[in-house]
Amino acid sequence: MPRTKTLSAPASPAGSLAREAALGGLVAIHQPNLFPRLSTLAKLFAADCWVVLDDVQFARRDFQHRARLGSMSSPSRLQWLSIPTHLPDGRSTLIKDAVVVDPQLARRRTTHMLTQHYSRSPDWPILRDGVDSVLQCFDTARMAAVAEESTKVLLRLLGWRGQILRSSRLPARAERSQRLADLTAVAGARGYLCGTGGMSYLVTAPFEALGLSVVPFVPPKNGFWRDAREASSVGPLMTAGIAAVAGELRAIASCHRSPVGSA
Repeated sequence: MPRTKTLSAPASPAGSLAREAALGGLVAIHQPNLFPRLSTLAKLFAADCWVVLDDVQFARRDFQHRARLGSMSSPSRLQWLSIPTHLPDGRSTLIKDAVVVDPQLARRRTTHMLTQHYSRSPDWPILRDGVDSVLQCFDTARMAAVAEESTKVLLRLLGWRGQILRSSRLPARAERSQRLADLTAVAGARGYLCGTGGMSYLVTAPFEALGLSVVPFVPPKNGFWRDAREASSVGPLMTAGIAAVAGELRAIASCHRSPVGSA
């Protein structure tokens, strides 16, 4: 995957950036997703810092510009909310460079579908206020900004107080696992929170060389977690309630943070 920056050894700015973050906890490194799935949102919530992975290739079959919405009456019946996106450099376009094709139409479509699916929820007025900032991001015509803001809105509703950095502004080497280790170190974290997909390819040696832990993130599978890897987290938030989901995420975060704290 193309990189915009490289990590230089002792002379790199990693030290100063780490002092700025001063976290010492867990970092999650994930692409900006539009109203992300519950499994993704839970991983970010469990981290002390989210590094937005915005300088890798945009993938049309992924969740960077689309989300599956489940209705309140039939949560398992999923409907795509998709934002038409232009890639200026074709398939090699980076996430941060992807452009919303028609921002006004995208704004109307997003408003209509969210209202259609969730306006009957007691928590809808709370979500609706947050969605306003997402709609404003369409004015930038940057898909990454819209997706990032949609995630930040949900994290704020849940009471997350972590820090957000972007990979395009951080130094890191190119090899996949080395890069994740470098980003973890630059963020000032002591551990990398890795999802099940990442654990299938991750090489831990670069983390060990930097004195970092790799903490597998494993969300529950029952209840509203059954579709956690397929459906947007907006559905559970509006169906089960923001407070109920926040309580579950706090418990999951506590379980995943303990290995780092006891290391």
